Amino acid sequence: MQRWLAVLLLALCGQALAAERVVSLAPSLSEIVVELGAADLLVGVLDAGERPVPLKDLPSVGRYGQLDIERLLSLRPDLLLLWPGSVGPAQKEQLARLGIPTLVAEPHDLAQLTAQIAEIGQRLGRAQAGQALATQLDQQLAQLRQRYRRELPLPVFYQVWDRPLYTVGGGQIISDALAVCGARNVFADQPLPAPQVSIEAVLQRNPQAILATAQGQLDAWKAWPQIAAVKQGRLLLVTDKGLERPSGQMVGAVAKLCGLIAPER
Repeated sequence: MQRWLAVLLLALCGQALAAERVVSLAPSLSEIVVELGAADLLVGVLDAGERPVPLKDLPSVGRYGQLDIERLLSLRPDLLLLWPGSVGPAQKEQLARLGIPTLVAEPHDLAQLTAQIAEIGQRLGRAQAGQALATQLDQQLAQLRQRYRRELPLPVFYQVWDRPLYTVGGGQIISDALAVCGARNVFADQPLPAPQVSIEAVLQRNPQAILATAQGQLDAWKAWPQIAAVKQGRLLLVTDKGLERPSGQMVGAVAKLCGLIAPER
């Protein structure tokens, strides 16, 4: 309890005490902590899929959308790493009332991601590691942008789900990943992170490539041979799930995405 008070007092003064007991409320944030060599600071994680090996024995504070507040409090965290969508609105308000120092991370593009990696490093007392990793990732992204740059970006449709049909909007980090690869999300004008769209809207926007994570979803588009992507045989299967987790490893997933979209470069 004394440490909580110290953390809160420093926060009020615009300073931050390096965290010693961290609970991560998103797999991507847990992954960043591991990438920074700070897994020893984690005392609990929110589960949503397979864990990194260094975290396999850590206590769970619930699953995506189902946070166990009592379990979290029993771990006495002095920092929460929060992805806003991982906790429901009511529990998010409850966390705010508890007054536990919280770092909210929801990057909408890759520049925000690398900046947040540096910020997390700072909060964990791993400032040098955080800055080094952020700089390395920025350099890799700059190289990818240069290598895959197009005078006219390739119009693509990124399919998230098929029934109903969902894609990614312009404020979603995958949309920026497409831009790194010299592509243009044909639904970048949509403000929602995962808007529902119609087949007619896809036909109207006529993408030159369609990407999806399931082969069956891609094969279904062959029923519309008038789409440029179907005509050109650009129905592309995204096999790397790393695009769905905004952590340092995502840059490697972006490199694979670029190679899928433009294998000739």
